[in-house]
Amino acid sequence: MSDFDGPVFELNQTPLLSRSAVGRAEELRSDTEALRAGWPDAVQLRVDRRGQVEIEDGALVLRPAIDAAAEPIPGAVFLGLRDGRHVWAVPVTELDGSVGDLRLAGAALSDADAGLVTGAVAVLAWHRSAGFSAVDGSPTTPTTSGWSRISEATGHEEFPRTDPAIICLVHDGGEQVLLARQGVWPERRFSVLAGFVEAGESLETCVAREIKEEVGLDVRGIRYLGSQPWPFPRSVMIGFAAVADPAAPLAFSDGEIAEARWFTRDEVRSAIDAGDWMSGADAPLLLPGPISIARGMLESWVSAS
Repeated sequence: MSDFDGPVFELNQTPLLSRSAVGRAEELRSDTEALRAGWPDAVQLRVDRRGQVEIEDGALVLRPAIDAAAEPIPGAVFLGLRDGRHVWAVPVTELDGSVGDLRLAGAALSDADAGLVTGAVAVLAWHRSAGFSAVDGSPTTPTTSGWSRISEATGHEEFPRTDPAIICLVHDGGEQVLLARQGVWPERRFSVLAGFVEAGESLETCVAREIKEEVGLDVRGIRYLGSQPWPFPRSVMIGFAAVADPAAPLAFSDGEIAEARWFTRDEVRSAIDAGDWMSGADAPLLLPGPISIARGMLESWVSAS
């Protein structure tokens, strides 16, 4: 039996939070004069402390930047160019009116809107926790139009942090996939397995270690599928598929997994048709919603038969 048993599948579509149609225009981040010149025509994306943004009729609300201040606001983040106009993320305490976050509204946003919100939520979350240098403990000040911070004492520069995590669809090379439920999740709510990459560890090594720790299985045929930013608050999910033996015993050694089972392709297909975690469907198996790369991985696996 080869390492790549059964049909090889790829992701059917780009993960929803990986979509972006806005150029980041990194060359402008340090160009103070260009940013000031673009401010009168720029737009602002307001983001509250919970990562919520203004959404109306399924579209992101972008307000004139000049309404907030006469020039770029300290603490705002330059996100790039959209239709030739500068776009800034502006942190606010509260938002009024119709608001939403990526978990609930992200799937309905356009590619351009989704890319803006993903970047804005992640970077502004980093700023809220990076007010003091990790090196010398001194206060830090935003620079490079929000894409780094400088220690006021030493000039040491720090950048937004992203924590890599693997997420892996484990299947048997045939008609079964392994799904698991964390102890804090309600009954019937299952997903694929995931975990953070440790220091000095390759992605493939992390896949093998996490699967072994969480459910006690050895995997083979580890294969990359795709990735997705996950700004809750600062991760990137790196998707893989791997093969394991469904006859091998399951063991939950790290205490994170409360239940894991092998499901057939037909069972997963029925769960996809029933909706997702948020639908409230009375189904024997509930799967993640479309905003998660896990959903796309499962849909792609199901369609590969």
